[in-house]
Amino acid sequence: MSLRINDTAPDFIAHTTQGKIQFHDWLGDSWGILFSHPKDFTPVCTTELGYMAGLAKAFAERDCKVIGLSVDAVEDHQLWQQDIEETQGHKITYPIIADNDLAVAKKYNMLPAEEPGSAQGRTAQNNATVRSVFIIAPDKTIRMMLTYPMTTGRNFDEILRVLDSIQLSAEFKVATPVNWKQGEDVIIVPSVSDDEASQLFPAGFKTIKPYLRTTRQPGRTRQV
Repeated sequence: MSLRINDTAPDFIAHTTQGKIQFHDWLGDSWGILFSHPKDFTPVCTTELGYMAGLAKAFAERDCKVIGLSVDAVEDHQLWQQDIEETQGHKITYPIIADNDLAVAKKYNMLPAEEPGSAQGRTAQNNATVRSVFIIAPDKTIRMMLTYPMTTGRNFDEILRVLDSIQLSAEFKVATPVNWKQGEDVIIVPSVSDDEASQLFPAGFKTIKPYLRTTRQPGRTRQV
């Protein structure tokens, strides 16, 4: 079964570097970021895990929990964390899922469901598709999916920007334009009439085309 935006994020029970979890229970009423890695002790992923550790406060401010996944055992993750802290300068405070049986990677369509075996003997090349990021809403639906090649480090500042956009559009009847950043003008969604827009956005709005109306970002702007 393939996954699409607005599908329910598959639930699972797994061992992590912070103990056994049931994913939906662990998320609770929070937003979530699940990001995956094809193998421990890989260079690009080492930089990613360290950078995400440095963003812990930023995600917490957005009521968003972070969880990593790598296709290896907990013991390997724990050794890898030491390397990450040493080389990247940030201590990992979020859990990392041990997906050594490939179960979570298969549930999230990062590996074929019929893929045989376990992490034992597999290389990062075998697991190249386990390089995804999922943003999951408090109602457990997937709001964003993004997959990168192994040779390209992911831009987690962009993931923060997308999370800001998704959270804003979940609260207000707006969308965000190309390259939008916190504090910039937003787009009023076409389903909102001009009369309704006048009530919803007392700061006023600019009509560029009947389907393209912009207004000041509603709500409290985060400091970034």
